[in-house]
Amino acid sequence: MSDAAPSGRRGRSARRERRQAGPAGLAIPYISRNIPNFDILSDEGAERIEANTDRILAEIGLEFRDDPEVIGIWKEAGAEVDGERVRFPKGMLQELVKTAPSQFTQHARNPARNVEIGGNNLVFAPVYGPPFVTDLDKGRRYGTIEDFRNFVKLAYMSPWMHHSGGTVCEPVDLPVNKRHFDMVYSHIKYSDKPFMGSVTAPERAEDSVKMAQITFGEDFVDQNCVMIQLINANSPLVFDATMLGALKVYAKHNQACIVSPFILAGAMSPVTVAGTLSQVLAEALAGCALTQLIRPGAPVVFGAFVSSISMQSGAPTFGSPEGSLLLNGAAKLARRLNLPFRSGGSFTASKSPDAQSAQESAQTILATLQSGVNFCLHAAGWLEGGLCSSYEKFVMDADQLGMMHVLAKGIEISDETLAMDALQEVGPGGHFLGAAHTQRNFESAFFRSSIADNNSYEQWLADGQLDAAQRANARWKEQLAGYTGPELDPGIDEALLAFMTERKASFPDSNV
Repeated sequence: MSDAAPSGRRGRSARRERRQAGPAGLAIPYISRNIPNFDILSDEGAERIEANTDRILAEIGLEFRDDPEVIGIWKEAGAEVDGERVRFPKGMLQELVKTAPSQFTQHARNPARNVEIGGNNLVFAPVYGPPFVTDLDKGRRYGTIEDFRNFVKLAYMSPWMHHSGGTVCEPVDLPVNKRHFDMVYSHIKYSDKPFMGSVTAPERAEDSVKMAQITFGEDFVDQNCVMIQLINANSPLVFDATMLGALKVYAKHNQACIVSPFILAGAMSPVTVAGTLSQVLAEALAGCALTQLIRPGAPVVFGAFVSSISMQSGAPTFGSPEGSLLLNGAAKLARRLNLPFRSGGSFTASKSPDAQSAQESAQTILATLQSGVNFCLHAAGWLEGGLCSSYEKFVMDADQLGMMHVLAKGIEISDETLAMDALQEVGPGGHFLGAAHTQRNFESAFFRSSIADNNSYEQWLADGQLDAAQRANARWKEQLAGYTGPELDPGIDEALLAFMTERKASFPDSNV
């Protein structure tokens, strides 16, 4: 089978992509939802969870480990400090987060790609963090910088992906203490969508800020958000020095932090949805409030990565009803704080892009849209519980994201959509295929999947009897073969490379 589709079929595919991508072929910068939030948690239930959280914060508290500066910040702010344990008076953290913006712009180096985070907006970003990559040809293996660049390119080329993301896979062929340079550079060089910085050490966060300053200008970075970062709590009820160090760097520089408890319920939180939501709220509130003590007004996002475990094996499970309930409840708690919310994605525990992966991912991505999520990490490419970035799954998920764009628009009511002229033209017993209304609207009438096969059985046989994963395999290869990168100012490119070369030479390689 050829990697490339026949030229005629590719021509139709290209025309479809141009129609879906919108004016001038640009990707849609973000979703502005035109549908209501689907609330499962009642106001009374939310109030009880908030009261439970107040007790957690005042009676149990959180630990902020190996960071005397943060302990000093909390003590000065009026919290009760006992070694590394910090307890908070009722309402203290809620008052602190009031200085955080309810919505903010993350600027891209191409202003047409800027995203609005908060409000009714939803931003999709790719998978984050897997050490492994996989495809149908080479199988499962450790990620490399070439894989990293490939995923950046695929995210750039998707009209449904709004963000370049962060660690789309770990490039393990590069030293741990220096790979962040090549990762951030790849986002800047091979895409012009917004991106994320490094959080694995405070000095790597500083390097990321410096690279952003080279790209956007120091004054612009100081006054505007150009990067967003993932700061995970070490659940239950702990923030470690690595995450605290990165949080302080980015908040100081006015760059956005997603403060996100990483919880597998039953192991890292109680087995109940209400108990887990109480813990999520406590952890997220503490981290979000800390950013405001460092720099009031710095953008921050209430995050929640929450799923469950198998009580038989202890393995993480995804696409579960409990996961959707947790996502939905946390979204409401974030709205009640007037903070942007991060959660959801295309999660699956499956090891291949099969029926299980599709079912579990669809369960979560639909809940993501309906619950009112503002920033969705892991929107495409996630496999094996987040251990693997899959090429086939990436393009399959991106196709589903296109469907979420259509759902987010809701039902348009206008003279054109009511279609009375078509009904009058066709009348009883006719058909609408040749109606003037159909001819005006057929190109944009329905979402057209780039992966699904809707042909006859005979045509499917003639085309090679390909399943969805095999079609996706041809799709990502076709996309990478046709990649044309965005322009990058040569002076900026030269300055970035010079900075990276100088910094890399200033300390030895290390895999720590």
